Amino acid sequence: MCGIVGAVSQRNIVSILVEGLKRLEYRGYDSCGVAVHQDGQLRRARSTSRVAELQDIQAGTGIAHTRWATHGAPAVHNAHPHFSAGPGATADAQGVIALVHNGIIENHDELRAELKARGYVFTSQTDTEVIAHLVHHHYEGDLFEAVQRAVLRLKGAYAIAVFCRDEPQRVVGAREGSPLVMGVGTGERAGEHFLASDAMALAGVTDQIVYLEEGDVVDLQIGKTWITSRGADGRFQRVERPVRTVQAHTGAAELGPYRHYMQKEIFEQPKAIADTLDAVEGISPELFGDGAYRVFKDVDRVLILACGTSYYAGSTAKYWLESIARIPCQVEIASEYRYRDSVPDPRTLVVTITQSGETADTLAALKHARSLGMEQTLTICNVGTSAMVRECRFSFITRAGAEIGVASTKAFTTQLVGLYLLTLALAQVRGRLDDAQEAAALKELRHLPVAVQAVLALEPQVISWSEEFAKKENALFLGRGLHYPVALEGALKLKEISYIHAEAYPAGELKHGPLALVTAAMPVVTVAPNDALLEKLKSNMQEVRARGGELFVFADSDTHIANDTGVHVIRMPEHYGPLSPILHVVPLQLLAYHTACARGTDVDKPRNLAKSVTVE
Repeated sequence: MCGIVGAVSQRNIVSILVEGLKRLEYRGYDSCGVAVHQDGQLRRARSTSRVAELQDIQAGTGIAHTRWATHGAPAVHNAHPHFSAGPGATADAQGVIALVHNGIIENHDELRAELKARGYVFTSQTDTEVIAHLVHHHYEGDLFEAVQRAVLRLKGAYAIAVFCRDEPQRVVGAREGSPLVMGVGTGERAGEHFLASDAMALAGVTDQIVYLEEGDVVDLQIGKTWITSRGADGRFQRVERPVRTVQAHTGAAELGPYRHYMQKEIFEQPKAIADTLDAVEGISPELFGDGAYRVFKDVDRVLILACGTSYYAGSTAKYWLESIARIPCQVEIASEYRYRDSVPDPRTLVVTITQSGETADTLAALKHARSLGMEQTLTICNVGTSAMVRECRFSFITRAGAEIGVASTKAFTTQLVGLYLLTLALAQVRGRLDDAQEAAALKELRHLPVAVQAVLALEPQVISWSEEFAKKENALFLGRGLHYPVALEGALKLKEISYIHAEAYPAGELKHGPLALVTAAMPVVTVAPNDALLEKLKSNMQEVRARGGELFVFADSDTHIANDTGVHVIRMPEHYGPLSPILHVVPLQLLAYHTACARGTDVDKPRNLAKSVTVE
């Protein structure tokens, strides 16, 4: 979501700030800005265009930001950095405090009223400007102390970077509920320090990264840093945080022969799956960390917490866990879970699924589950250095690589691979996976990259369908059983990037309401594997045809579903049993992608969306 970059150095750091923002562009944003300390004054440039539009300025201390709008419309006056020049200062006054912020301040209205009463003038609708004025209010010559006093008043989630006109070569950061890292310069750049919301922003600048923890406030100066953390009593104590070597991937990956990153990432799925399986020599709980066998042996059920595409991955895994491992599984939308009364069970394995490992709702749901006494936690995640991996006892790191397109593709399929391995490991410790079954499962997994490659060869047929879909404004997706979550994911992809309204249903639910929507103008996409529900699915398809609906069917080769008037069929290369969802989702990704291309939308950066959702 929003991106932060900050730096303190004796060299010009503006290019580092702007390049760092470019590396975070894939997350999505609608405005951006940079502020620096130059000639004894604060200088600022803000834009609602792309990062590259920021003006060329030079300085050794500064902060920069990409904003995804929450409070206030996307507009220059709402863009970060925000300035505070003190009570009574007009909008064009030179700033004393400059600040950028990720997150949401829940008590901003209360603080705004208090600060207005003290004479502060607000020029934006953002909750962030409240923090800038609050820091100014507490400033008495020491920025670090002012920030510590200010954050005690904040309720909600935040990661901030702030500097002051009167203290050159000093930047202060703080975090609570939103990620923030510190970068440490090395070699000839020793002594300079950086802040960022993601280590990726510092790729090529430094690989020495400190992951700040909840409640931390950090003071960055030339040649020294100081970190304090707020305790339960509200007091700050000095703490040490380890420096880690992190080889961050850059978001500026080459597109090669592809039109968009999303297309590139769809076609990277065979390699991503192969890389994820590379270190898997056999099925074992230890794939998820030391001590996993004992925990897996003791748990009675699984609770999956996730959002968006990851939630659909978890919904697919529920079928695997209950049918193969024979363990009860509950899947919860993370943003809803912590706001309802649930019945906790300490013998539950809590599984989070997240591409970035920084998803705010999922992190908050994990914290809530632990507060209820469920301490056995595991994450399926694509970023090994993320907050989620640090917070969970066990983890499985997918090897999808950097995913730039906002609409997730290869992260989803590798999550499914990780969840299938988890299913097999739980089945093994519960005595439901013998040696022959393990060997067969591993053989199927090893063949997956080849099977996905064969599905990708269907792209020309999918393109011909997309030309028809581009003319539509609505679509229905149908699936049954294990493939219902795949239909949900296909509908999500289409609406995300083509802006076509799409809904997915279990096919058996058609006659309970959705059938009223079916007309010749409503394409109905159907996922049709050759499984136990095939004949029932065929009956549901006939219900659509009887109402004049037009079917677009992704069918396994042996389903005996043929092209006919109003029935368009693309045949999948092979049936793949329990792993079939991984194959069937790929043509749905291609359909969404090529439909979006035909409609001329911004595929990699769809409107209103962000890649890494770090606010609630």
